[in-house]
Amino acid sequence: MAPTSTESGHHESGHHESGHQVSPGGLALVVGALLVGAVVQGSIGFGLNLIAAPVLALVDPDLVPGPAIVLAFVLTLLVAGREWRDVDLRDVQWAFLGRIPGSLAGAAAVAVLSPRSLSLAIGVTVLVAVAITATGFHVTPTRSVLVGAGAVSGLMGTASSIGGPPMAMALHGSGGAAMRGTLSAFFVLGTVVSVLLLVAVGEFGTSDVVASVALLPPVLIGFAASRFVAPHVDGARLRTGVLVLSTLAAASVIVTAVA
Repeated sequence: MAPTSTESGHHESGHHESGHQVSPGGLALVVGALLVGAVVQGSIGFGLNLIAAPVLALVDPDLVPGPAIVLAFVLTLLVAGREWRDVDLRDVQWAFLGRIPGSLAGAAAVAVLSPRSLSLAIGVTVLVAVAITATGFHVTPTRSVLVGAGAVSGLMGTASSIGGPPMAMALHGSGGAAMRGTLSAFFVLGTVVSVLLLVAVGEFGTSDVVASVALLPPVLIGFAASRFVAPHVDGARLRTGVLVLSTLAAASVIVTAVA
């Protein structure tokens, strides 16, 4: 991981440049969450940070949202490259239009929230995302729906690194490859915007880059494994497992934040 610092993570009203100090046990937990999350996202199009972000926040709050977003960017770039033939550029275009103002609001939230408040926000965001996913509710992906879903995804994704569920809900009717490809193309563009905005407000620095690179291997391994795992995994059971894991992780984050 990155070099340690005598200061820890965030100021009371935001983040500052520091190292990420993680125990061996915490690192093992983070690696496991990233590996599972990458397999899930490579299989269904989202899920990396729905699973991993609460664990990252629990082990080291400084790993969210910056490094978590960078890891998501690399994974979505890989998935988009694998599924590029099935990307619906029209859907990506309208959703990205909404992503920009949503990301601005998310960056502002990260800049002003204290570490405890940000952890609490991440936990609540995961629970909301789980609820959205669990209902199975979906809508017709009209232009206005895509813009709205893109805006909510931008807000959630920039503030907590978890922006998948709103877009997954909007694109629910797409086929597997189309959903994975279109979601990934949207997130490639969206995560770039989110990171640039975090840099602009002083919430992403050198230590975040180092941490992102250090945590990349399990994401790459998970992506490679997803090609072989996806055909043999029942989609409904996989989603149920994701929701259960995410709920437990989110609950732990919230309990820790309020303790």
